[in-house]
Amino acid sequence: MTIRGDAPKTEKKKSRKSKAIVDEKAPLLPKSKEENAGFDDFDGASFSGAVFNLSTTIVGAGIMALPATLRQLGMVAGIAAIIFMAFLTEKSIELLLRFTRAGKVVSYGGLMGDAFGKYGRALVQICIVVNNIGMLIVYMIIIGDVLSGTSASGDHHAGILEGWFGEHWWTGRTLVLLSTTLAVFAPLASFKRIDSLRFTSALSVGLAVVFLVIAVGISIVKIIIGGIEMPKLFPVITNMSSFLNLFTVVPVLVTAYICHYNVHSIDNELEDSSQMQGVVRSALGLCTAVYLMTSFFGFLLFGDGTLDDVLANFDTNLGIPFGSVLNDAVRFSYAAHLMLVFPVVFYPLRLNIDGLLFPSSRPLVQDNFRFASITIALIVSIFLGANFIPSIWDAFQFTGATAAVCLGFIFPAAITLRDQYNIATKTDKILSVLMIVLAVFSNVVAIYSDAYALIKKNHTSRE
Repeated sequence: MTIRGDAPKTEKKKSRKSKAIVDEKAPLLPKSKEENAGFDDFDGASFSGAVFNLSTTIVGAGIMALPATLRQLGMVAGIAAIIFMAFLTEKSIELLLRFTRAGKVVSYGGLMGDAFGKYGRALVQICIVVNNIGMLIVYMIIIGDVLSGTSASGDHHAGILEGWFGEHWWTGRTLVLLSTTLAVFAPLASFKRIDSLRFTSALSVGLAVVFLVIAVGISIVKIIIGGIEMPKLFPVITNMSSFLNLFTVVPVLVTAYICHYNVHSIDNELEDSSQMQGVVRSALGLCTAVYLMTSFFGFLLFGDGTLDDVLANFDTNLGIPFGSVLNDAVRFSYAAHLMLVFPVVFYPLRLNIDGLLFPSSRPLVQDNFRFASITIALIVSIFLGANFIPSIWDAFQFTGATAAVCLGFIFPAAITLRDQYNIATKTDKILSVLMIVLAVFSNVVAIYSDAYALIKKNHTSRE
């Protein structure tokens, strides 16, 4: 996502090769071919590259929490909720793109600034920073847990490297994360165009599919040998507390689909901007299919024993031949997937930090010193957070989910209701009101339920 692109475009985007050039504040859209020479004569991102980058933005850590939503809601209601969230996400992005075209802006921040002034632009930038920093720290923590193991819950769970080679100084968490940061995160975070990540994004989606294929294969084998019971189809509600607990899945579903902060970055680089809606629908269709199958087979495999992070279920005996090998394959492919998601989420984080700190400076891609300084500072901060805050799931639920729901639904709905260009239909406004009501109500109830459970847990542990 770009940050200081609230200046109007000179004309509607058609093809990148024939686009009129926007003002100097629009990153990655230079004024002349000569200025673009530094970017190896880039003519625009392809449709497939844009789909993979948006898909990688969508499919992050949330995929591993989705089977637990089926445990909470039941198979039928859980699948329906995933499909409904995909529909809402597609509609909210469609509204963003429509008002982006009408306002001739090139960023989410610019769009909010166009509708609500400088405070609206700053608010969306702050939400992106809060959301993305939280996500990236969680990604790095999970990678450390998978490769080096964790004792955060009190019981030690060996990582892949510890299981293969034993406990040594070079399999320790800090060194493994440092090596991953220097060898993977730093090089991939150094690209100035998000389209440069299209191949790693395609590989990332492929690794997510690897997890899915293994889960499906294990489920089929266990069905054949009679090791799977009939899953719960609908939620079990016994009292008000169990009813309120159903809303705790909302932040998980929202986080699973949040990608709005990267829509403008991908749109700005797309060779033919008229394809952007198709890019969004293709990416959402691909990710929804992966989500549905992951949730279905993950819940089918572990039933009511499905953990909040289904990856933790693959730390046990699966009861099938080569179970330990499959466990390692699942965990390693997921860790590698997150490594490749990291730079795609990092890209808009860096741009928005720059927009907050240097709102009047020239575009970030034209200032190598500022680009390198912000990149290094952010990577170091995320690295330190992952090492010294090894258990941040509760904090991430409250901060990340709140920022995510604003970015995904509340802000697009508010822009639509503002409707300063008179292009919103009555249906758009009704849906926008519904989005805001559902988002606010569901997340307030979810935060209350999570806080109540956390307080009750701490009270019980003291006794």
